[in-house]
Formats: sequence, structure tokens, C-alpha cells
Amino acid sequence: MSGGPADLVDCVRLGRDGATLERVFALSDLPRLADVLTDPDGEVSVSYAFGRTEDAKAGVRIAIRATPMLQCQRCLQPFGLAVAAHSEIEFASDESAAVGAAEREPYVMRDGTVSLRDLAEEELILALPVAPACDTPETCGRAPSLPDGIGAAPAGPTLRPFSGLQDLLKKPR
Repeated sequence: MSGGPADLVDCVRLGRDGATLERVFALSDLPRLADVLTDPDGEVSVSYAFGRTEDAKAGVRIAIRATPMLQCQRCLQPFGLAVAAHSEIEFASDESAAVGAAEREPYVMRDGTVSLRDLAEEELILALPVAPACDTPETCGRAPSLPDGIGAAPAGPTLRPFSGLQDLLKKPR
């Protein structure tokens, strides 16, 4: 990404300054999403609002918007899922200091810096469903249907193999 805005930023300085940044990343530039996406085209729009937490630690409120192409787990066809998510992150210098407040996620800095792309990728991964599915199951692509007669109520009387157990339990000993 030469010529573009810096990816590695000093989050402590940005937090002190109360900076707000806007970035757009290509989904194809997010390697941890490669196995999830059916089409690497598209982008994620990200807004970063840096600031300080109550205990004077650097933090950021991150908000993302994207429409990645995923594979429906019902019909196995690709579909676009509109994603909008946000979270609050508290930066820490090492793992032992990453004990953020309950409403904020801890994020460990590397040499006092963080990658804006990595933050966006992490937020998008957390926003995606484990088993993506089309919005409406009735019109879900080419979802397989059961052959006639399978899954329908059986014709004739219903057999209840354990119905006699109730009578056995009621008999005196």
C-alpha cells in the first residue's frame, strides 16, 4: 500500500490527541479472511476514534462496514452479508497489562504501535457469523428439498411403542 496513509500508528499519541481516522481496506488485503470469503473483491470501511479511558490508558472506538461474499451453509451458494459492527478497544503494552474493563477489549501493542489493518481485520472476523446463511430460508438459493413423502406425516395410525409402559407403572406391586 505505497503512497497511502500509514498502517502502523502510535496509538498512545493518537489517544492523547483524540484523533479520528477513516480508512478503507480491500478485503483481499485481509489474509485471515481468505478462507471465509467466496469472492475477495470488496472492501471494508473503518472509522477509528482514538481517546483515553477512565484510567488514562489509550483506547479506540472502531466501527466497520462491509458486505463480504460468504457461502451460505444451507444452499452452498455465495451471498453478500451486510456487516456493521463496532467495539471499544483498550491498548496494552504487554499480555500481563491486557486486563481491560469489561466493556472494552484489550489489544496488545507492538513497540507502542498498532496496525490499523489488523484492527479492522479483527473486528470484521468477530462480526461474521460462524455458520453464514441467506436471510430468507424460503428463497435460499438452491437449497436442497426432500423428496416427496420424506418428512411428511405418515399415513395411518401413529404407533407409540412405549404407550404400554404407563399401564405397567400404575399397577400395584
